[in-house]
Amino acid sequence: MNKSETGTVTQFVLLGFPGCKEMQIFLFSLFFGVYIFTTMGNGAIVCAVMLDKRLHTPMYVLLGNFAFLEIWYVTSTVPRMLVNFLSEAKTISFVGCFLQFYFFTSLGTTETYFLCIMAYDRYLAICRPLHYPVIMTPRLCCILMSTCWVFGFLSYLGSTVQLSQLPFCGPNIVDHFLCDLDPLMALSCAPAPATEMVFYTLSSLIIILTLLCILGSYSLLLRAVLKVPSAAGRQKAFSTCGSHLTLVCLFFGALLVMYVSPTAENPAEIQKITTLFYSVVTPFLNPLIYSLRNKDMKVALKKVLWIE
Repeated sequence: MNKSETGTVTQFVLLGFPGCKEMQIFLFSLFFGVYIFTTMGNGAIVCAVMLDKRLHTPMYVLLGNFAFLEIWYVTSTVPRMLVNFLSEAKTISFVGCFLQFYFFTSLGTTETYFLCIMAYDRYLAICRPLHYPVIMTPRLCCILMSTCWVFGFLSYLGSTVQLSQLPFCGPNIVDHFLCDLDPLMALSCAPAPATEMVFYTLSSLIIILTLLCILGSYSLLLRAVLKVPSAAGRQKAFSTCGSHLTLVCLFFGALLVMYVSPTAENPAEIQKITTLFYSVVTPFLNPLIYSLRNKDMKVALKKVLWIE
């Protein structure tokens, strides 16, 4: 991918979280447990939506696709991290590094789009309940989900190719646990302000526009809920959307810190912790939030897990 004549780097070293051997083993055990729970929890949600016919509605189909996305999102980073905890070399190939960067950013972007259409779905269900079955048809639901996946994987294709064409002639130590823009740009032998500007401008537009759509949906939803005369009705509506809004706040809060506010001057440890928050913590919390706050999902999960 790197065709520069000065480019001599064939692999990168992911520094990750430095520490003694005992600390590396502890971190391996911790993140291995988080990864297993995340994949199994989100996998259970996918199976529940597929197997329970009562969940074959747009709300749960979107949730099932979102859980499927979370499995791949966490898989784009954590397995490599786990290998590096037990490895002395901690290396990743040049191609592997940029593939990780592409899939990590693409899956994260797809997640922002999914959170946006899930907010729109909740707005329709609560604010326009009589029109909901007519508007949010299975066909429209499939179109929206397909659009999320397609645009998610197209958004950063050009930026990834541009970044991979920069000359990397050493050093090759990435002070991060994954291949991300800031640490890779720091290793480039030639400054590329245009590439960096395109990436951050695109990131800012995607994050801010999707967040505004989500906040707009919830503002209209909140106004409608406050008009409900019944306290029980208001509580049910807030409970339905509370889990989604919690995940939105966690995910977008970390993204705003990382990709909208300037982070190049921040210590590497701060960037690592912020990245951990939206790449590992939110996928980990997804099955907990959605299964514990949704009665229909809890019933379906009990059947999938053979819990009486």
